[in-house]
Amino acid sequence: MRLSADDITGVVGIVPTPATPGADRWDAQNTVNLRETEKMMEAVVDAGIEIVMTTGTFGECATLTWPELRDFVDCVVQTTRKRAPVFAGITTLNTRDTIERGRALVDLGADGLFVGRPMWLPLDDKGIVRFYRDLAEAMPRIPLVVYDNPLAFKGKISTEAYKQIAAIPETVASKHVGGPSLEGDLLAVGKGLRLLPLEPDWCALAEKHPDLAKACWSGSVACAPAPIAALSKAILARDWPRARALTEKVTWAQQPMFPGGDLATFMSYSIQLGHVRFAAAGLIDPGPTRPPYVGAPEEYVAGSVECGRRWAQLQREFTSSPVGVS
Repeated sequence: MRLSADDITGVVGIVPTPATPGADRWDAQNTVNLRETEKMMEAVVDAGIEIVMTTGTFGECATLTWPELRDFVDCVVQTTRKRAPVFAGITTLNTRDTIERGRALVDLGADGLFVGRPMWLPLDDKGIVRFYRDLAEAMPRIPLVVYDNPLAFKGKISTEAYKQIAAIPETVASKHVGGPSLEGDLLAVGKGLRLLPLEPDWCALAEKHPDLAKACWSGSVACAPAPIAALSKAILARDWPRARALTEKVTWAQQPMFPGGDLATFMSYSIQLGHVRFAAAGLIDPGPTRPPYVGAPEEYVAGSVECGRRWAQLQREFTSSPVGVS
């Protein structure tokens, strides 16, 4: 049965694509570490993360070859074994390649698709809405998660465009970067589309709008799935004191990730810094990043190392205590 917006509840965990040694070379081939991918997916699903998404920005959708991306998604689908829905990332530089990849990954068993618009040129609202309508027409009844990242896609999806996107039956959710438009966009789409805040923003939004803010996205489930799953349980149970305490913990863990507290600076090196963070957390071995996105300023790396260490501390805390919040 096709997933709808009502089925998107809990944490939508976005995972990286573990790389083999030497993947940072231009002549590297077959760079997906499938064994580490299996390990990662078992850890994420066993911890209770409700939904999985692949191959976004730090999942290196832009640097994987098509055979590598296909093999990775196949491994994720096979390892997950329907214990959690899998949305495969398929962003490309044009509509037709995006559709071709989407059809192929659904044939492999993906439950839905995670899709950012082409970004060689910016798209205005009309172009954004047409893009998602074209995908829905080409792949009817295939659930789509919209990727709304103003820095990556050269502009914010407006509230008016969100209303039109929410009316497309195939669009079930959107990964939202947050900021001043978050609550307005949530109210604009209502129950037609599940708007996904980042996990530190989820509790406050859910307390105010518990019937709408029923899910979040997290890019840290491959660092520390246990505390993030605990946050999900608390929010869905509307246990607000516990949810607030957990939110303080995940916010503390994420703070060093953004150089100088600036999202734009982080986004210039988000793939590289993501790998640093995952390696420092120690749950998986992410391996090197793939060209051309290799290397980052040392002062930025130091913050990501500290971020990973904080997530590792929380993972130890939540896996050693059955209570969850200490």
